[in-house]
This record gives sequence, C-alpha cells and structure tokens, in this order.
Amino acid sequence: MAELATIARPYAEALFKASSSDLAGASAWLERVAVIAASPELQQFADNPKATPEQVLGVIAGANGTALPPAANNFLMALLENGRFTALPEIARQFRALANAQSGSSDAVVYSAFPIDGAALNGVADALQKRFGRKLQIIVEQDPSLIGGIRVVVGDEVLDTSVKARLEQMKVALAA
Repeated sequence: MAELATIARPYAEALFKASSSDLAGASAWLERVAVIAASPELQQFADNPKATPEQVLGVIAGANGTALPPAANNFLMALLENGRFTALPEIARQFRALANAQSGSSDAVVYSAFPIDGAALNGVADALQKRFGRKLQIIVEQDPSLIGGIRVVVGDEVLDTSVKARLEQMKVALAA
C-alpha cells in the first residue's frame, strides 16, 4: 500500500495547489469520482488497452449523473493517460488530509450499532469536538456487532464506548 500512497501524493498535492481557490468544490467532485473509481469493474475497464480515456471519462460522467467541471476532466484525463487511475481513491484520501490540515479539522468515523438521527448526531459531534479539541468532519457507519453505543476513530485515536468493548473489558477482568 505504501507504493500506492507514494504514487498518489504528487497528484494530491498538485490538485490541492491548483484548486486552492475552491477547495470545497474540488473536494466535492473528487469524493464523488473516487467512490465511482473504486468500482472493480471500472478499474478493469480503465486498464483495458482498447478503452480510450474519453470512453472512461464518459462512463464516469454517466455514473456521476452531472457534468464534471473542466478541471476535473483535465485531472482525470491526466490520470488515465499516465496509467494512474487506480490511485484515485488514495489521491482523494490524501487530498482530504491536506484540506483538513489547512482548515485545522480532522475526519472522524463514528461507528454505531443503530442509525443516528440528526439531533443526536449534532450532540455527539459537539461532544467529540470538545473531547478532541478540533473541528471534526463526521462520517457515520453502522456496525451491528457493537450491540449498542458508539466507537469513534479520529486519525490514530479511538474512543470506544460500545457495549461490545465493555463486555470485552469485563471478560478480561473476570479472567484475570
């Protein structure tokens, strides 16, 4: 995976510098396209020597549902022509890290056993921002194995208040 990160870094940095006037706009289209590009079928199509970069861009535009900005098309064309399309999800991850570093925020993944409604999520977000001391971009993922509670991952920090974690702690305490 280090090789992919090494390949993606210059592209992420170049896109970050080129889109410094509209980071939010670039981040929006890059996230959408990265999700599309993560598809194994699209990766296989892009790697096919008979598929032209224009055809791949057409598939991406069709899957996106809306036309991409010219800068996005140019960026994707450069990736396709240089055989770096498979690095797009990693480029998006590194771009997001650069944008977060500039704004002083971090990504936080909140794993929950059940769906979290908007009001509860706002309360959780406020509490987490106070706990971690920075603005957080919250991403919620459902994980029924937690049984109840939440597990939060911010960078390399983990805050686990799930029932599953408490049961594991009790198991360790009883076994000792």
